[in-house]
Amino acid sequence: MSFLIPCLSDLNTAFPVVASWKDRFHKTKEPLMPHNQLGLSNDELLSTTRAVRKRLDFDRPVSENVLRECMELAVQAPTGSNAQGWQFVFVTDPIKKAKIGEIYREAFSIYRDMPVAIHKLHMNSSDNNLTESQSRSASSADYLADNMGKAPALLIPCIAGRTDSPDTNNVMAQTGTLGSIIPAAWNFMLAARARGLGTAWTTLHLMQEKEVANIVGIPYEDYMQVALIPIGYTKGTNFKAAYRPSVETVMHINEW
Repeated sequence: MSFLIPCLSDLNTAFPVVASWKDRFHKTKEPLMPHNQLGLSNDELLSTTRAVRKRLDFDRPVSENVLRECMELAVQAPTGSNAQGWQFVFVTDPIKKAKIGEIYREAFSIYRDMPVAIHKLHMNSSDNNLTESQSRSASSADYLADNMGKAPALLIPCIAGRTDSPDTNNVMAQTGTLGSIIPAAWNFMLAARARGLGTAWTTLHLMQEKEVANIVGIPYEDYMQVALIPIGYTKGTNFKAAYRPSVETVMHINEW
């Protein structure tokens, strides 16, 4: 099945295909048992929430309850003008996941040959630590492309409005719109990591955004998808901070 965590009052109009989920949501009165957490410090959580691909456990189910628990934290994120025009579609139906996974695989095959592909960026760097890190990431990206549809759950964060119209094709509209959904999605990913779940931010399915919208009933003209996030428990919970060049190479104070 696919289901949506409701965040707008007029859900029947926005997403009529999931009206039954709205009824279930409002009828749920019993308190949910909190999910066990890993006990990470704030700094550990922020520095070890990695893009998890090869270490996603495809065989261990992810309950609706833990997704809801992470969502409670996701919607605490800031949003422009406090509009809260976000919607979050979770896909757990095997057939729908397989269809979306195939769309992602096809998009990845196109992306792989692009100059901006993870397989090409930084490969000529004199920083050996960076090139080694990039090679590992490229290998895991290939793995996810072949297995996206196997993740126990897929999350598609959506935001009201679109940034590809003549009226919104400008920096202010684009940053304001995306800035009202990306923090919430990242909140979800942090909350998931704290509970032993892995995630990975991907966007290549947007090459066929309308086709994905049709699979799960997202009203394409009114809501824009911003990511496709696989969700699964991780094989092991110890993750290290990623290699990054010194912050001095990217940090500016008072002037560029």
